[in-house]
Amino acid sequence: MVRVAPPLLSQLFPEPPHAVLFARLFNHAMRGQAFLERLAELRGKCVRLDVEDVPLELQFRVVEGGVRADCRSEPHVTVRGRLADFWQIATRREDPDTLFFHRRLCIEGETETGLCLKNLLDALDYDVPAHLRAVLPEPVADFVAQGAERVRARIAGLTGSASGRGTHSGRTL
Repeated sequence: MVRVAPPLLSQLFPEPPHAVLFARLFNHAMRGQAFLERLAELRGKCVRLDVEDVPLELQFRVVEGGVRADCRSEPHVTVRGRLADFWQIATRREDPDTLFFHRRLCIEGETETGLCLKNLLDALDYDVPAHLRAVLPEPVADFVAQGAERVRARIAGLTGSASGRGTHSGRTL
């Protein structure tokens, strides 16, 4: 009897599931954001995020309307760093320039693409009400946005935090 070897994992999953999940979450989160217009500057470019302390690599290609997982291409640019530093950028708690200057994050690859990516990260300004309007019917989006504002105001009142954090695109979250 001849035994047939099981298909390779790469044949079953051409892209790692975590890269596909990242792309879907990113694309959903960016709905309604002005950031997508600026992201078009990188259309066609392949980007790798190398989270060194996890370890985790996410590789994606910038396409019309967002990103898609793409692990078959050589990346045009790679951003390396620790998970905490990527989180600092995502939550706007740290300026990308500071993280790059202190070498907590580093960019390798095409200089022009890397500079464009760094500038996009620096300009990232998440507008929650715009996202809600893009994914929910208008009355529901308005209701949820008002509720989120009340929660944010209550938390700020409890913590005594009146910092500028939470204001994006001229709107308070």
